[in-house]
Amino acid sequence: MPGYYTKKLSAERLRTCYELAPPRTQAYLEAEIDFVLQKTSSSTAVLELGCGYGRVLRQLLPRARTVVGIDTSLRSLRMVAEFVGHSESLHLVAMDAAHMGFRDRAFDLTVCIQNGVSAFEVNRLELFTEAVRVTRSGGIVLFSSYSERFWAERLKWFEIQAEHGLIGEIDCSSTGNGVIACKDGFRATTMDAKAFRSLAAVLGLVPKMIEVDGSSLFCEIAVP
Repeated sequence: MPGYYTKKLSAERLRTCYELAPPRTQAYLEAEIDFVLQKTSSSTAVLELGCGYGRVLRQLLPRARTVVGIDTSLRSLRMVAEFVGHSESLHLVAMDAAHMGFRDRAFDLTVCIQNGVSAFEVNRLELFTEAVRVTRSGGIVLFSSYSERFWAERLKWFEIQAEHGLIGEIDCSSTGNGVIACKDGFRATTMDAKAFRSLAAVLGLVPKMIEVDGSSLFCEIAVP
């Protein structure tokens, strides 16, 4: 459903989704951030696509020189100040990740994790093109999706969200093969290594595919 994360699953409701995550899913979320932090240093200018209420920004901020978060939900962006706190190194912008207003090669590291490639509901080639455009030569672009091995835990987490009314009732007849569908129109897909490589190939790039924690699949692009 277009605009689901902006209209229904943002700010406090989005935060509740993460707070309800069972222990194995919490481990997955932490492992994703740990992987990103390994790519970050005190001289890094980081851009996060789809920053939500600041869950990842809060961990990036002490490690990077500058952190910029964009999101289409104004409610989520307003919540960042409460969740992360004020910092001169943090900048927030309401912006579509597939049509960004930043200059070329503005960032050292551009990050889109926690399956944002599905959640954004934008043209994926445009999303990849923009992420590469705003990342400097020698910089890194990171996208992540779910590992196929994490399917059972992922489904369990979404069932919990549905039970709490955060998303619609799971449509079991349409759920499977990496897709979680709800009866209210919500639909969460995934990308496998082949799909990531195909998108990168259109841009003439060869990504590195890395599975983390048996739960995330990272597509790491070194920008030439």
